[in-house]
Amino acid sequence: MKVIFLDHDGVICLSDQWGGRYKKKGFNSNPETPLDIRMDNFDTKAVKVLNKIIEETGCELVISSDWKRWGTLEQMKEMYVTRGIKPPIDLTPMIQECTVHSDTFIWSPMWELEQTRSLEIQQYVHDHPEITHWVAIDDLDMGKNGQDWRNWGLDNFIHCKKPHREGIKQSGIKEKILNFLK
Repeated sequence: MKVIFLDHDGVICLSDQWGGRYKKKGFNSNPETPLDIRMDNFDTKAVKVLNKIIEETGCELVISSDWKRWGTLEQMKEMYVTRGIKPPIDLTPMIQECTVHSDTFIWSPMWELEQTRSLEIQQYVHDHPEITHWVAIDDLDMGKNGQDWRNWGLDNFIHCKKPHREGIKQSGIKEKILNFLK
């Protein structure tokens, strides 16, 4: 099975869509609030790029975004379908559920978000041996980048360095993703 571990903000939800859920204080954590109020919009061109990747590779989507805290898998599936995207098959586990590699490096407040998300993805890959090809896409830099101290980082990683306007639309990103999934 081929899998994309997908972040939302900075990848398919760009700066002009960011923050709506934060402005609606208290609504994002209330499960009774409709999902379209709790979640921000996706960039339509970014969705087209993602859909082309899915079409070319037959991959599945697993949500690694922190949006998983604001909705269930069923709600995320519904949101994806209404936005014209193949629904995700799962969410990565929360850090509290992870047991892989967390004792092999020093936790740093400077890298806490990156380390947390990286471990959640590593745990998912560990727990699902049916995964043959995978890539994580995020605007957080979770790659090892050839640096020994980043032993918590991912090898199968694409960094969206231009999260404000481009995300997954950034030149060369699609091709890098395809290289991991073929």
